[in-house]
Amino acid sequence: QVQLVESGGGLVQPGGSLRLSCAASGSIGSINAMAWYRQAPGKQREMVATITSSGSTNYADSVKGRFTISRDNAKNTVYLQMNSLKPEDTAVYYCNGFRVLGFRNYWGQGTQVTVSS
Repeated sequence: QVQLVESGGGLVQPGGSLRLSCAASGSIGSINAMAWYRQAPGKQREMVATITSSGSTNYADSVKGRFTISRDNAKNTVYLQMNSLKPEDTAVYYCNGFRVLGFRNYWGQGTQVTVSS
């Protein structure tokens, strides 16, 4: 089993920044990739950014150039640095861990990000 705990959400003004953290514990050696997803009210959950065990990253077009995903393997933590935030970035942000073996997804409980003046 893998446990994921997000932190760092909150209220920020447009143009501001936030950094989300996702602390992983359990059988994390089995995880092949980590990601951040988000879900806004009335919308489907969407991928924001991914990072593989080798460090390759991928971003949704809507956040390219503004968000950066990174990982600290020593701390078993994945980060999402969010800059130049827009009201449309408002959502619950979820940390995800993906294991190829068994095609298994693990999810955190989510953290609310609200961008508003």
